[in-house]
Amino acid sequence: MRVKICGITNLEDALDAVEAGADALGFVFYEKSPRYISPQKAREIVDKLPPFVERVGLFVKVDAETINSVCRQSRMSLAQIHFEAPVTLYEALECKHLKVVRARSAEDLHLFEEEYRIVDAFVESYGGEGKRVDPAWFEGIDCSRIILAGGLNAKNVAQMLRFPFYGVDISSGVEQRKGKKDKIEMKNFIKVVKNGTV
Repeated sequence: MRVKICGITNLEDALDAVEAGADALGFVFYEKSPRYISPQKAREIVDKLPPFVERVGLFVKVDAETINSVCRQSRMSLAQIHFEAPVTLYEALECKHLKVVRARSAEDLHLFEEEYRIVDAFVESYGGEGKRVDPAWFEGIDCSRIILAGGLNAKNVAQMLRFPFYGVDISSGVEQRKGKKDKIEMKNFIKVVKNGTV
């Protein structure tokens, strides 16, 4: 199962996440977020990363031109579209992208079910609040293209491993404070996901 550590704001956290075994790093290009990072700062971090690490840019309520420009400037390999966007936006994107389902109910899990997508618990602030999706919603669902996000940590992720998700996405669950990761928590979380135990 793949692991994405989201909300990276500095090089130390990025390298610690990769060392801990993260498959992907997330950079938040949403200025209202406490985990916001500028495209230039993200590029400085990306330039120092080892190979084979996915770089994911998170976007909220911006147009395709902005997403394309920021992804080019910061060298993102993937755009995470964290809002309800029209089809025309996706058609105009120059980079690979992931849609995000901000789930309010079990029925929402069927949105974009033919695609790889992130499933996050709905919150008004667009994530990072530690709210979890109800595990019961995944019973009987094809989870192989779902990346689960929202309210995860090293203590509760084990109970979700019975579902064959493609990956998990964590931010606040491995933080010392908003925007600053905890090296030990990242290691423990990834060990549980990859090995089933710390």
